[in-house]
Amino acid sequence: MIAACPDAGLSGGGIVRRSRMKVGVIGAGAIGGTLAALLDRAGHSVDVAVRGERLAAIRARGLRLTGRWGEHRAPVAAGERLASVPDLALLCVKAQDEGEALGANEAALAGVPLVVVQNGLDGAAGARAHTGPVIGAIAFFSADCPVPGESRVLVPGPLYLGSGTEPPSAEAADAARALSTGIPCRAVANFAGCQWTKLVVNQINAMPAITGLSVQETLADPALRRIILASMREALRTGRREGIAFGSLDGMPSLALGLLRSAPAPVGNALLRLMGRRLGREPVLGSTLQSVQRGLPTEIDHLNGAIVDRARARGADAPVNAAMTELVHEVERDHRFRTPHEVARGIRLR
Repeated sequence: MIAACPDAGLSGGGIVRRSRMKVGVIGAGAIGGTLAALLDRAGHSVDVAVRGERLAAIRARGLRLTGRWGEHRAPVAAGERLASVPDLALLCVKAQDEGEALGANEAALAGVPLVVVQNGLDGAAGARAHTGPVIGAIAFFSADCPVPGESRVLVPGPLYLGSGTEPPSAEAADAARALSTGIPCRAVANFAGCQWTKLVVNQINAMPAITGLSVQETLADPALRRIILASMREALRTGRREGIAFGSLDGMPSLALGLLRSAPAPVGNALLRLMGRRLGREPVLGSTLQSVQRGLPTEIDHLNGAIVDRARARGADAPVNAAMTELVHEVERDHRFRTPHEVARGIRLR
């Protein structure tokens, strides 16, 4: 169910009472395309900044939404840059593309509230030079992009907004109210802890990129599942060394995190098997594998690689995450997926 708040919008830094707002969406891949289509369906004026074949497809046929949130064709405005100054902007590019995207749209974004929808830990921090309010966002739903200009929702879930470890700011609360007209959205306290929880969940992304298998297939394979569990436990240990209070997300409460971190291995493995089953029958590929399939650089350095960097900064190591990061880079270089046997032989667990 999508929450309704039909008279809320954002302008500048504050709330205005109206049913239609101008939203700029930078990046129209799986996540950005989904958000843009949902907001168009809710009656907002949506302007999308996108390039290449996605731009051509959207200009020709509009932006198509399919999957678990229904079907909709959104006749959004589209160009290589935002064409006008929006009331609210969503930055939905991969972490490594953030600087270029912000620079290209600087004129339209001046003073505009900016919601940074990104995997990893540092998205909102990377936009610190932005002149308007910056709000972090976690997209806790799974979507893919079967063809340019189409977003398909595989696993529904909310958009979480916030920043830091404190209660949500007024800007985050305002943005959540405005976005909830079309998107399941909530402002949360301890957003930094929620980012770490999402980073733990995102440990399921690397193995599909290494093997070419779906998330469900990797979680069903006993050898691959043991490696994924080990990578999650490294992430949880690394966060604890940093003093992180992990946040609760839908389907990933603190109890489940505690069991993943310290319960006997059979319990952790059972949780991962359950996670795979809850994803449903439609193959979930994960954003990292989708990038590999398109021949694009992945954001693995901001996912598993972030665990390695944070562990080393504390004088520790994260060997499983380091090995998985390197394997993804190898696949990027040689365009050859590894078999489960090759992966298990190459990543030796202690």
